[in-house]
Amino acid sequence: MREERKVVVAVLVSGGGTNLQAILDAEKRGELPHARVGIVVSSRPDAYALKRAEEAGVPTAVAERKKCASQEEFEGEIERAIESVGAEVIVLAGFMSILSEKFTSRYPERIINVHPSLIPKFCGKGFYGLKVHEAVLAAGEKVTGATVHYVNEIPDGGRIIFQKEVAVREDDTPETLQRRVMEEAEWKLLPRAVELTAERIASENFAK
Repeated sequence: MREERKVVVAVLVSGGGTNLQAILDAEKRGELPHARVGIVVSSRPDAYALKRAEEAGVPTAVAERKKCASQEEFEGEIERAIESVGAEVIVLAGFMSILSEKFTSRYPERIINVHPSLIPKFCGKGFYGLKVHEAVLAAGEKVTGATVHYVNEIPDGGRIIFQKEVAVREDDTPETLQRRVMEEAEWKLLPRAVELTAERIASENFAK
């Protein structure tokens, strides 16, 4: 059987990098036969995710929004980092900056995001991190979960790839709920979505 070239993935981060770690671990276990992480780009120079990347032997880059004169300059730095390794898939793994329509339209159904709720519930502008889990608990929801979707110009508005439900417990805090959603849903769905997308792109490239 002919060995196919792996599709290069760029992971965009801003913080601890737990979702990045889930992808790196899946790659190490051989669960991403069509993909490999080629670069990690952080919006913060002190993000722990950069250390995770370095420990895995993955090149890194930093693009700080506050040091750029405009959104266009910021996205230009990200794009140069992505193009430096020939990445064809972009993963937003706890990336805290909104990307413009001009940027997202360049990569139709090639930018993947994970959101810690069952879209269309508790999503869109203002819903991120612990705020999502606080809203879930305040609403008295019995079930929450995570959604992996493609990114377009609308926050959390792109086509859904996978969703997984997670039960809400009576004694949950936003922190315990966040952790369980990550463990039971995010860390499982995200690597699967990366592989699914990379397999599609590899097939498209082979057909050319």
